[in-house]
Amino acid sequence: MTTSFAPLTVAIGDLVPHPANVRSNSPETYDSENIAHLKASIAVLGLLQPLLVQKLDGKYAVLAGGRRHAALKELIADKVGSTWYAAARVTNLDGTPVEDTTYVTDADGSVTFGAVFLTRYDDGCWGYKDMEESAGPNDSRAPLGLIELLSDLKDPDSYAQDWRQRCRNWAAIPDYEEGDKIRLATPVTLTDGSACQIVTATHYRRGRQKRRCYRIEETGGLVRLSKASLAGSELLSSAKVATSPVLAEFLAGQGG
Repeated sequence: MTTSFAPLTVAIGDLVPHPANVRSNSPETYDSENIAHLKASIAVLGLLQPLLVQKLDGKYAVLAGGRRHAALKELIADKVGSTWYAAARVTNLDGTPVEDTTYVTDADGSVTFGAVFLTRYDDGCWGYKDMEESAGPNDSRAPLGLIELLSDLKDPDSYAQDWRQRCRNWAAIPDYEEGDKIRLATPVTLTDGSACQIVTATHYRRGRQKRRCYRIEETGGLVRLSKASLAGSELLSSAKVATSPVLAEFLAGQGG
């Protein structure tokens, strides 16, 4: 009998322990102190070796990679470009609640803080720089799902609070659909010295790939805009309305 394997992307919340895992009878191997080095490695380098899973009762049971699964549950990480964002959970080995001057201790006695890892590979050399959120990192594109895992802060005016808010502001910037017409919050100055403020989302092709760009209202020219330049923008008309007469009629009745 031949067994086949296929790559699969699974949300961490859908992973459960497999009863046939070789470590299922040794739960102590999953304790925080026993996976600390593995957790640190995943935070910096990512998950180098995938988990082997089997679908059981609507979930994906981890047949091989139980320690990596345990580390991932404690260290939820997300990569944006060459920057890693992580939620690191801290517990005391003796089981007593963690006391910290920056974070409010969670109900289970732990503290979870945000961490940023800047990585770079240059001329055959790889390096990284790590920062805790309380240092107020400039890179602030952590996803909302990660921010929600973090412990409350004792100081509402701290650098960590400011970093979390910048992450929320970034996540709030909309992803426009093809054909959406928008007004930028402020005009964008182009390399030729001209400016644009009303644009329509479209795309251009590079090989087989579609790349997002925007058509300038006044000139019809195409321009690439960074996500940051879309902050505070306003949707003037939606392509979905134009392609749906029923929706257009409904919105017209609502005065929209």
